[in-house]
Amino acid sequence: MHIYWRTHYHLGWATKDRSPFITPDREAILYPYIRGKSDALGCMVQAIGGIHDHLHLIVSIPPTLAVTDFIKQIKGSSSNHLNQHPHDQRTFVWQRGYGVITIGSKQCDRAIAYVMNQKQHHQAHTTIAALELAQTIHNHPPT
Repeated sequence: MHIYWRTHYHLGWATKDRSPFITPDREAILYPYIRGKSDALGCMVQAIGGIHDHLHLIVSIPPTLAVTDFIKQIKGSSSNHLNQHPHDQRTFVWQRGYGVITIGSKQCDRAIAYVMNQKQHHQAHTTIAALELAQTIHNHPPT
């Protein structure tokens, strides 16, 4: 069965407690790993970028895979993968939760540029609040 699809998502999530776990050494392992895992899931990563405590991802996910399942697999397997590398003795953990925004084809180029230039945006304080909101959400257990 052939399915035609054009679904684009801007995803984002943070490290546990916003700890600076994404060092340059870890980033060099993390980003290619996420691209490869996404590929294996049949998804297309258009951009990945972030800073020491969070990342953004522009990805196309087929309608046969739920966004939540994609994120669960990426977050779980990437933290496991990083913890198998001896670059940093601190255990790598993602924060619970994530942010997701659907984007149209006409918005893709702008979203890709934003994600690819994360370090510059944070350094120059030119981030887009709505796109950074996902990384500031903390999941707390119900009271």
